[in-house]
Amino acid sequence: MPFQQFGLSPEILRAVQEMHYTTPTPVQEKAIPHVLQGKDLLGSAQTGTGKTAAFALPILHRLAAETRTVRGRRVVRSLVLTPTRELAMQIGESFGDYGRHTGMRHTVIYGGVSQRPQEQALLKGVDILVATPGRLLDLMGQKLVNLSTVEIFVLDEADRMLDMGFIVDIRRIIEKLPAKRQTLMFSATMPSEIVRLSASLLRDPVRVQVAADAAPADDVDHHLYYVEKASKADLLKTLLADDEIKNALVFTRTRHGADRVERTLSRAGIRVEAIHGDKSQGERERALSAFKKGTIRVLVATDIAARGLDIVDLSHVVNYDLPNEPEAYIHRIGRTGRAGASGTAISFCGFEERPLLADIERLMSKHLTVVSGHPFASPAKPAAPTVFHTGRTPSKPRPFMISVDAAFLSAGRTVSSSSPTRVSRHAGNEARPTSGPGGRKSGHRDQFPFRGRSQR
Repeated sequence: MPFQQFGLSPEILRAVQEMHYTTPTPVQEKAIPHVLQGKDLLGSAQTGTGKTAAFALPILHRLAAETRTVRGRRVVRSLVLTPTRELAMQIGESFGDYGRHTGMRHTVIYGGVSQRPQEQALLKGVDILVATPGRLLDLMGQKLVNLSTVEIFVLDEADRMLDMGFIVDIRRIIEKLPAKRQTLMFSATMPSEIVRLSASLLRDPVRVQVAADAAPADDVDHHLYYVEKASKADLLKTLLADDEIKNALVFTRTRHGADRVERTLSRAGIRVEAIHGDKSQGERERALSAFKKGTIRVLVATDIAARGLDIVDLSHVVNYDLPNEPEAYIHRIGRTGRAGASGTAISFCGFEERPLLADIERLMSKHLTVVSGHPFASPAKPAAPTVFHTGRTPSKPRPFMISVDAAFLSAGRTVSSSSPTRVSRHAGNEARPTSGPGGRKSGHRDQFPFRGRSQR
């Protein structure tokens, strides 16, 4: 089905042709007709499936049919809310590319940079506003943004919004939107929390689901290395010595972990940069640009900093640390194997990460392919294969019970009896807001892998 059959305007079709788009992706084919008809929509699609065009193209078509102004200035008619700066910038670029011949104006607002240029763009008048919640609320508080004229509201990456604790901010923003509007909600995964949120936002929505909620990208090979924390850096350097890894996006759980990996690889002569919430916006943009151009070979990132990155021909994703939430694995590996290209996901798993590995495999109903015989293999006995769909919930080990493998993981060395390292449930979520569920002031306490007695 070519794009012409959607009935999009000649100006939009011209831009689509200039970008060498020929056949719509499944999510575009299913979503665009409903959005053009003005229906509310709940879309479940993996990252890299073309969902930005699935809402951007019909929004541009509908808005370009009629220009609205108030006192001679354009007003915000469509609001796209996203969780991160990088994703907001990427969506803004897409609106610019698709709408280059329509005369529609858009701007992107996000934190971490001076708001002055954003103020100036808003004062000139825009039709489409792409924003992150924090900066949008700031500008709304300063009376610089008026959302009463919004006709189409898009909530993108809704699952990550909830993970980052933005639910309170989202509801504050929605209160300022007109009741009569079209709402489009997209999420890479569809847990029960998202379904409940959609019930409060959408009116008689059309459900568009391109892949199963837990389905990984089809063209990605999944390789698993059992390796302990102290040997992960050496294993990564060894793997990167292979020219088969053209480029690699390496995920760590925390900002400090990203910096450590960057320093280690840099000392080994590997061209590398890191992006995370402690980096300035300029530093993050320069690192991402260098990675896309091939100036650097490795980009180390935390989950939030990397969400929404669109990198062409990414050959490998490396899970240096397994994510705390199994859904994050789907988001991570969605960076590679895009648009029919093949890719490889490499995961390092230490002994203490094995429960996380089991969660990931249960979510996907798929075992990762174990690579054995490498020089940094864990001395612990390999984990038993994850069991799927047993019909019963497996009992969790009691917090004071320690496996024999854990006690004698490092043969010949004394295991420290000090208290285990404290790990925050939100480690790596450096961009979470100051309020709301999961926020820094929300009262959440750090989570401990063990409680009560110390390891002995």
